[in-house]
Amino acid sequence: MNYIAQIREAAELIRESAHCYCLTGAGMSTESGIPDFRSPGGLWQEIDPIKTSSAEVLYNNPRVFYEVAFTRFARITRAEPNAGHRSLARLEQMGYLKGLVTQNIDGLHVKAGSQRVWEVHGHLRSGYCLGCQKRYPFEFLVEQVEGKQIPPSCPTCNHMLRPDVVLFGDPMPPLFYEAWEELAGQCDLLLVCGSSLVVYPVAELPALARKLIIINLEPTPYDHLAAVVIREKCGKVLPAIVELLEA
Repeated sequence: MNYIAQIREAAELIRESAHCYCLTGAGMSTESGIPDFRSPGGLWQEIDPIKTSSAEVLYNNPRVFYEVAFTRFARITRAEPNAGHRSLARLEQMGYLKGLVTQNIDGLHVKAGSQRVWEVHGHLRSGYCLGCQKRYPFEFLVEQVEGKQIPPSCPTCNHMLRPDVVLFGDPMPPLFYEAWEELAGQCDLLLVCGSSLVVYPVAELPALARKLIIINLEPTPYDHLAAVVIREKCGKVLPAIVELLEA
């Protein structure tokens, strides 16, 4: 099946579905200037996440966490949505997309206008105190770190602050299980965009769907089960699908 035929088939599957959902990964945001993790040249080839971005590092060596991992988080917040993010928001507005699960912490789906978003690995809009649990805007943590207050601390109780992201070693949030239950009960089509589908437990979600469309530059473990597999950038494919559905 050639590229044009793949786009048409994907659009028709979405048009025919009653409960289409989307799952996005790091490849969704590379066109917004955010490097992904696992592909050649990705962040994890340069930095060992277990040594810099884990809960264990945060609690036992917060200086390393805030000087390495957090600095990268702060850069991510400056990114803007790309055509792929905007297209998914449009699919929701048109009534085709019932919800979106993302592994990304960049918040770009929310910025693009998507309403039903499960950010199952957290986000960079806020942080909280490990002592009194008071919440603060993410920018408050950034200001402290940039001012050499490492780790950032709570003005109320002086305990350490941490960003609202799920780190290696953290349990999955209740939000993940909410998404799981909804997809298990309703999803007849899952649109996978920019995910390698190797990070668990999120990588188990495609097994809940009756049909799959996978848009990813690299192969995934679910390719052989998908109705359509498109090896192309999300920012190219998704606008083309929207255009066909709007026609």
